[in-house]
Amino acid sequence: MRSLPPPSARPVDLSAARRVAVDAAEAAGALLSAGVAGPLTVRAKGTAGDVVTDLDMAAEKVILGRLRAAYPGHRVIAEESGILDGAPGEEMVWLVDPLDGTNNVAIGMPVYAVGLALCARAEPVLGVVHDPVTGRTWSAVRGEGAVGPDGESLSLAGRPRPERKGNFVLAWTQGHQVSAGDPVASGLRAALEGRCARMLQLWAPLVAWTMLARGDIDGMVGYLPEIVDLPAGALLAAEAGAEFRRLDGRPYRLGIDRPASELGFVAARPELLDRLLETTTKFQDG
Repeated sequence: MRSLPPPSARPVDLSAARRVAVDAAEAAGALLSAGVAGPLTVRAKGTAGDVVTDLDMAAEKVILGRLRAAYPGHRVIAEESGILDGAPGEEMVWLVDPLDGTNNVAIGMPVYAVGLALCARAEPVLGVVHDPVTGRTWSAVRGEGAVGPDGESLSLAGRPRPERKGNFVLAWTQGHQVSAGDPVASGLRAALEGRCARMLQLWAPLVAWTMLARGDIDGMVGYLPEIVDLPAGALLAAEAGAEFRRLDGRPYRLGIDRPASELGFVAARPELLDRLLETTTKFQDG
């Protein structure tokens, strides 16, 4: 999946949409970076240990204001606000994660990001990830590649894999609905840890996606991932040259119209994908 083919129709100017999304993400990032040092109101979200803060809500309000002003007819799926309807029959939908890594922020760990994705007929065509900690932004347009903060192209093919002692370095992500004792998650994670030099569990998958797109890590594995932060980062990595498969080795499609059980994935440098699948497919087979 070196570079995804462009969709057959482009209902919006994706260059303009990228500018809107980057502006919205960076405005939200400025709010977050200014607020993380102050007192936070942290509340439980659901029953799986997730939390939400006043910063999540404020950052989302900033993003939604900019998206609604530029594209009032588009639908929006936002982390905190849920589904916001658009014009009748509208096929364009924005996915908004205003603060990916809320649990990290709540304990004072500076690992978090802002993510926006635009989907056409459930297929991601634009992804933007902003890191407020470093002030850097990455973006990708389907079929046109991924770019970094200075407009430089991101390409795993153009970046040699770092020499490592041991095997590859992976990132792991799982959805908030996965319980601590989930036997599939714990078994798969343990099997992968036994084969890699290090497994990162950042609890901010958008940060991990940018690391994969830059070639800083070798791969990423997701089990029942959160849909709202998946398309932006996955498109970024795919356009940089990462290859994707489902956990059982079958083809993986970057669509948002499937149940969470079908969204488990392996994403990696092309030359390492088969090695990862040796572990995930055996585990899936029992």
